[in-house]
Amino acid sequence: MNHPLCSQAETGHSMKSLMVFLFCIITSTLNAQDELLEREEKALQAAVAKASASVVQLELVGGLESQDTGPISAVAVSTDGYLLASATMVPSDITSILATTPSGKRASAKVVAHDFSRNLVLLKVNTEESYPVLTVVPRDQIIVGQWAIALGRTFSREFTNQSVGIVSASNRIWGKAIQTDAKISPANYGGPLIDIQGRVFGVLTPLTPHPQGGQSDGTEWYDSGIGFAVPMADLLPHLEKLKAGENLYPGRLGISLQSGNVYDLPAAVVAVQPKSPARDAGLLKGDVIVELAGKPISRQSELRHVLGAHYAGDTLKVKVLRGDENFETELVLAEKLEPYEHPFLGILPDKNHGEAGVRIRHVYTDSPAAKAGLKPGDLLTKINQVAIEGHNQLRVELANFEPAAVITLEVVSDGQTKTTEITLEPLSLVAPTIAGHPLPVTAAPANDLATGIVEIKLPEEANECHAIIPDNYRADVPHGLVVWLHAPGDVNDETLKQQWEALAAQHHLIVLAPKAADENRWQPTEIEFIRKTMDNMINTYNIDRNRVVSIGRQAGGAMALILGFSHRDLVRGVIPIDAPFPLRAGISPNDPAERLAIHAILVKGSPVSAAVGNAVKALRDAKYPVSEAELAAPGKITDEVRQALAYWIDALDRI
Repeated sequence: MNHPLCSQAETGHSMKSLMVFLFCIITSTLNAQDELLEREEKALQAAVAKASASVVQLELVGGLESQDTGPISAVAVSTDGYLLASATMVPSDITSILATTPSGKRASAKVVAHDFSRNLVLLKVNTEESYPVLTVVPRDQIIVGQWAIALGRTFSREFTNQSVGIVSASNRIWGKAIQTDAKISPANYGGPLIDIQGRVFGVLTPLTPHPQGGQSDGTEWYDSGIGFAVPMADLLPHLEKLKAGENLYPGRLGISLQSGNVYDLPAAVVAVQPKSPARDAGLLKGDVIVELAGKPISRQSELRHVLGAHYAGDTLKVKVLRGDENFETELVLAEKLEPYEHPFLGILPDKNHGEAGVRIRHVYTDSPAAKAGLKPGDLLTKINQVAIEGHNQLRVELANFEPAAVITLEVVSDGQTKTTEITLEPLSLVAPTIAGHPLPVTAAPANDLATGIVEIKLPEEANECHAIIPDNYRADVPHGLVVWLHAPGDVNDETLKQQWEALAAQHHLIVLAPKAADENRWQPTEIEFIRKTMDNMINTYNIDRNRVVSIGRQAGGAMALILGFSHRDLVRGVIPIDAPFPLRAGISPNDPAERLAIHAILVKGSPVSAAVGNAVKALRDAKYPVSEAELAAPGKITDEVRQALAYWIDALDRI
């Protein structure tokens, strides 16, 4: 204790001496804290100074120049002028690129290759100057809680821009990324995330944290306290391929897994896509993957983590449990899968049928079922000698086939059992205008749930949400769920109720109306809130999982699309009205077992009509079931149009 009073306190025995002693203890503690802060600040400054020379400013000419993005960042990965940058910031149609050199000059650079799995691009600078390269933090030394510093060089060629945080997770985006709470703005994309020793964790790039991926490119997360960096330790083994001009792509298996919580469910195969690595390797419906690339697999999340570390072209050994026996094989991950097209039998199932088999409530005109002589009331009991337990199982069984495939059905018709061969056709886009699904013949159970406009309040969620529950709601009747995502400023629940209450009662629908925090603007990050409201409805009401639809107009329609593509496990239909398609991340492959139908409503003369039309074509090329309609003018969503939408929703469970 260096303070003069402290020396006196050491020999004194009075209350005054005790007070002086406590003062000295507090002062000493504060001094120690100040010293610690000073050491941390100096360490952070030293780390930045050490790493700054490897942070490169890039100036882009052409491409997105008209959007005034300004300079962007990159990080040197070899002394001979190879740089890694975020692919989000480097447009494909770039005219030229100028990079700063270690001496502060500018030199031309060119794109060499892309890593499409991790959203990165490799560039080569035309210079003989030698770039300093950062020491890489080994994977096993990336620990949650470590200091993390995000660097970029955009505002000034002389100084780096910096943001300080911690490593908040080390294995996100299915094993592809480190997560940090350091603010990762577009100014830092492409720069390094470093530790307090000036070593590099990884390259900063926008990625989406949602398990299903979807149509988001991840840029919307920069203002949320969530940022990502691709570990440099994972990239280095593939650097030579990139230098050779070889693009890297995510590897695809071609299987569909059981829907549900990926962190709980085993990796059980419910469908194997035709013309896929999985089909070529002999995987079958019903197989449970227990090992991939030498890594044990007990849950779907572990399978996704292992796949996340590999690229198209990688050869992997796979072990599955088939019945009581193990089956081992080898497969080569594919860059692309041939677009999968859903097959069509041509029926609507009777959801009130509570016994084994599928009771037919409607047969489509000129469908395979009609051509085979099937009719309403017939009972489907077997497909290719496999017993049919219900309509969901039949739908999954058919997901292992394509149009033109021949199947054998066992049918009970008029008390007689017969077997018939049926040639499947492409999924019909037609919604038959038939009466809604009939009510169960049993008496309605007691219902203690409120009807009309019901407030949905979720803990720790500031956003408002209401649901429109039809007055004739019955707990024993599966109801479709219509998630209405409002256009900017259009949040009138009473009007929504007037527009939908008759249809909701007629077609057994519940309309869910979540609100944006800012009524005039949706944030893509609010998708998670919307999903929570949907889960709440499923846990409270009897929801038909085959008739869950997101719908919205303009910006609400864009959100409806993001919701549909990012939550394929739940959403079965999307109705965007006068809405541009947010397809920045490309179109994910059509999934055999998780069918997503789209009904695009265009508005004549709308400025986004061309964009919507192009997206419709792209989705159809990917074999998604896409139908469309056109309104004469904005806001002309008439009762007739809504009735047509209700019929379309009713037909989402078609088989």
